[in-house]
Parts: sequence; structure tokens; C-alpha cells
Amino acid sequence: MRMVNRESVKTLLEMGYECLKNTDLGSAEGFFEKALNLDFAHSEVLFSLKCARFWTERLAEIESVADPLLRGDMVVARWKTFKVFLTRIPGDSEMAVYAFKRMCFGIGLESYLAADEKEKENLGSEFDFKVGRCRKFLGDYETALEQLARTVGTNSDQAKHLAELADCHWLSGDLRKAKLLFREAFFLGPEQIDLDYIESDAIAKLAEKIRIPEEESQDIRPWISVHGELSKVFDVRRELRSQESSRLNSSILRFENELKENPARLAWIKPRLLTHYFWMLHHYDAIQAEDGRKERIRGKIRLLDEDIFRQYSS
Repeated sequence: MRMVNRESVKTLLEMGYECLKNTDLGSAEGFFEKALNLDFAHSEVLFSLKCARFWTERLAEIESVADPLLRGDMVVARWKTFKVFLTRIPGDSEMAVYAFKRMCFGIGLESYLAADEKEKENLGSEFDFKVGRCRKFLGDYETALEQLARTVGTNSDQAKHLAELADCHWLSGDLRKAKLLFREAFFLGPEQIDLDYIESDAIAKLAEKIRIPEEESQDIRPWISVHGELSKVFDVRRELRSQESSRLNSSILRFENELKENPARLAWIKPRLLTHYFWMLHHYDAIQAEDGRKERIRGKIRLLDEDIFRQYSS
């Protein structure tokens, strides 16, 4: 009898997950309740029910909003809240989390697509970004790549858009393109990138490695470029144009001067300046610059952070 119950519970869970993938939370919760009646101590059932109740409360609030674009933004934003919620409840189920992810971004996509055509047009590339990100989470990588590619270079949130495009390339298996774009994104504006929406396991592993002293800023994002360099994750590069190399040099001088004038800014400046030094070294390699110029940059890295210098040189 126990074996029959176990198989029945598994079937009910699977049926619930399929409902979630079709954005039908009510039916999913019904299947989870039936599974609980068969086995009230089943850890995956309890986990799934807790998640379902979380979303039932959030969606009740969201569904009362008339504007479909705002509804879409709200449900996508709740993904961040859900990830925090998952750290606070016992148990874990990869299948359950995946199904709830499909539900969240499925509802987000439906909401965005329901918007008035004029509103979509007014949003321009930002509409492509919103919809493309949802499609990425739903596994429709081909369409997501098309939409996310259209957003790159169209506004000031360049780093955020590049990171989403990179993530989509990573998930679709184009790791070389993904590495190149991630490197660019975390160089241009790490503070623009929301790691809760980045699915790449490489970026997640880099983030896990980073340990920041308690007295310093706890924003790990600027350090991802540094550790991406040290761990060879960001090992796909492109040659810089002359204007870009000039801007790189100017940025280095600006960071160095700012650090001299305001040493209290060290925690903020250090990861960004290290990243700029790495980029300059690779530029020097590309143009076959004299060794003396490279050594000066290496010396600056060593002066800024001895431990990073040792890791880079090993």
C-alpha cells in the first residue's frame, strides 16, 4: 500500500508541475493537496505546497492591477522575492522550482503581450527586453536571442542588456559568444546587472567564490570581472578600437586620481580599477606593446592587491 501511495504522490506532483508550466496555479495547488492527503510527511509535497501558497498570495495582489505592463513587471519582480523565500523554508526540489519559474515568467510574458500596441511601441527596445527575458526563462532561446539582440546599444542600460543576451547565449550553448558578452557587460556596468535573473552556472560559481571583508561594500558584482579573469571564465576577448583604448586609459587615470584624493573610496574603486588594468594588459598583448608598458600595469596590480596579483601571475 505504501508503494502505491508513493507512486500516486509522484504522479500528482508531476500533474501539478505541468499545471504550473501552463500558468494554472489553482489546479496545481489542488494536485499538491491531494498528494498531501496520501502522504502528509512527503518533503517534496510540503515544499511545493509552501511555494504554491507563496504565489497564491502574490498573484492575488498582482491580478487586481489593470495595466498589463505593470502586472508583467510585478510578477517578474516577485521572482526575486521568491528566491529569498526559498532560502527560508526547509526542503528543496529542482523540479518544483523549475515549474514555478515557468509559471512566473509565463504569466509575465502573457501580461506583456496583452499590453496595448501603442504602449508596446512607446516602450521600444525596453519591450523587447522585457519579453525577451521572459522567453529566455521559458527556454525559447531562439526568439529570446532575437529580441534581446535588438536591445543592445539602444539605451543607457547597456550592461544589463548585454548580460541578458550573454546569459541567453550561454543557456543555448554558445559559450564563446556568452563569455565575450559577459566580459563586456561586467566591465561596462556591473551595478546594472541583476544576478537574480542570470541563469548561467559560470556566473553563479564566480559569485559564490567572492568573499568581501565585512568593512567593505558587500556588492559582489564589480568583483565578478576580476574573478572571471583569474579563473579564465572571461577568456574570450576582442581587440579594442583606438577610441576605446583611449577611453580605457582615461578611465584608469580617473580611478587612480580619485583613489589618491579619496582613499576611503578604495572598496568601490579597487575591483573596477583591477578590471581596467586587466583590460589594458590584454590590449597591450593584442598590439604587441613593449614589455615595459606591461610591467608598469602589473606593478600597479601588485600595489593595489598583492593577493590578486599572485593569483593572476600563477
